[in-house]
Amino acid sequence: MSRLSVRKTYKLFIGGAFPRSESGRSYAVTSSKGDFLANASRASRKDARDAVTAARKAFPGWSGATAYNRGQILYRIAEMLEGRRAQFVDELGVGKKAALEQVDAAIDRLVWYAGWSDKITSVYGGANPVAGPYFNLSTPEPTGVVAVIAPADPLLGLVSVVAPVIVTGNTSVVVASEPAPLAAITLAEVLATSDLPGGVVNILTGRQAELAPWLASHMDVNGLDLSGVAAPELAVECEVAAADNLKRVLRGPAEADWVAEPGLDRMTRFLETKTVWHPVGA
Repeated sequence: MSRLSVRKTYKLFIGGAFPRSESGRSYAVTSSKGDFLANASRASRKDARDAVTAARKAFPGWSGATAYNRGQILYRIAEMLEGRRAQFVDELGVGKKAALEQVDAAIDRLVWYAGWSDKITSVYGGANPVAGPYFNLSTPEPTGVVAVIAPADPLLGLVSVVAPVIVTGNTSVVVASEPAPLAAITLAEVLATSDLPGGVVNILTGRQAELAPWLASHMDVNGLDLSGVAAPELAVECEVAAADNLKRVLRGPAEADWVAEPGLDRMTRFLETKTVWHPVGA
């Protein structure tokens, strides 16, 4: 007896839950050959605002967690991603060998950033020499809510831009790859069933050109990663909008340069340095 396949409905990921877009819109996701794969929610400006609200609500708890704990949670995400390798290989749709390499690289990248969680403060903070009877201490602290426009690479690229943002205590609102969002929402299912608190990572699917400018202009967003913006004119528009509240903006190098291997600059770009003076002997 023949049967129809149950098509998966891909939703948004906001505040640890999977709501549909408030607009009720969706768009068709197709393979590289043009075959229909699924429908994904098309997020609206209202969805973007809800995601920012969720990220802001999660920020105090996540930034206040110990660095060791954040590293443990990222490592747990890598463990769960390892357990769902076969599903991600199917959804990437780039051939089994290439897909396995990308999934394994994404897992390794999560582990790499997890290892830096309790070391970044020691490397970029420290005691500063001063001419006077004072201690002068500097320590890096998270910027706040960071909006991330993810690159076209649906899994490795996504992990490469999100992991360095959250490992240092920031929370994020991510616009997934527009042509290939399925791996991002499957990753959201991994995040939802890991130890990651709701709201630390919020994933929107939809049109870059529709969501990016509103996130760039949002006054409760503190940082903006434009690595995945394909159109130069859109990147410039977002940079101009981000200037209203002096967001930290990362345009990012060419995708091949940063997807090839991780870098510390992605962690430090969304950190603020706090310096404290204290009298000696007091």
